[in-house]
Amino acid sequence: MDRRTTPFSGRIAHISLKGQIDAQLTEGEAASVAAPLANLLAKPGGALDRQVVYGEALTLIDRQDGHAYVMAAKDGYCGWLAEAAVGPSLTATHKVASPATHLYPTASAKAPALIPLYLGARVEITGVEGKWAQTQQGFIPLNHLAPLNHHAPDPVAVAEMFLHTPYFWGGNTAAGIDCSGLAQAALLAAGIPCPGDSDLQQKVGVEIPEDHPLQRGDLIFWKGHVALMTSPDQIIHANGGTMSVAYEGLQDALTRIEAQGEGSLVARRRPR
Repeated sequence: MDRRTTPFSGRIAHISLKGQIDAQLTEGEAASVAAPLANLLAKPGGALDRQVVYGEALTLIDRQDGHAYVMAAKDGYCGWLAEAAVGPSLTATHKVASPATHLYPTASAKAPALIPLYLGARVEITGVEGKWAQTQQGFIPLNHLAPLNHHAPDPVAVAEMFLHTPYFWGGNTAAGIDCSGLAQAALLAAGIPCPGDSDLQQKVGVEIPEDHPLQRGDLIFWKGHVALMTSPDQIIHANGGTMSVAYEGLQDALTRIEAQGEGSLVARRRPR
């Protein structure tokens, strides 16, 4: 079983694993992310796997050493969060649709921001004041939000909003993002299911035969790396070469990555 997608803390397992694992079972507790940005860890105090953002829905399965073992609703990714980053379940109505925004104490751009919010963060709007959405926690620019059921028409356009964002391994936001974080952010915003890591993402959509041309929106994979096609001969990706999200010519990327000893493409997928 892949620990990233198997809801088992090592002591307690989610009820969905009944009959598959010999452990105490639980239905878990509905929860959400209470911090602007939280690191999802391989073990309490351990290495970073991925990140989750404010308001994301979680299933809380176990607690240990000041950490909570959770399963993220958006992709089933499992891991440990600092317990302080976990809050009660949230009745969200909207999500952040821009790369980043801020929560303010009043409906004024001159007010000192309370916290940053990132693409995909979920909030409950309780009212509208001019160009501002009101929540129980504060105010957010209304044009930075979209209803939960809104889907961006073009995942590549979402990825392009992150141009020049610094590369950060395991990152999922405009504060820092990696290749699979960028691919997931783009696809989820467009309503296309997408797991969190590049090896898991190689099952997204359908395989593109070698004799079929690539097109905008396709995913291409090297071992441990993923990029989105912006056109038949250009990609966008978060990469360690520029330490940023950047455009790169497809052939330039193929030549450079192979010259670095990292091999050739291992998969070409077309998301549905």
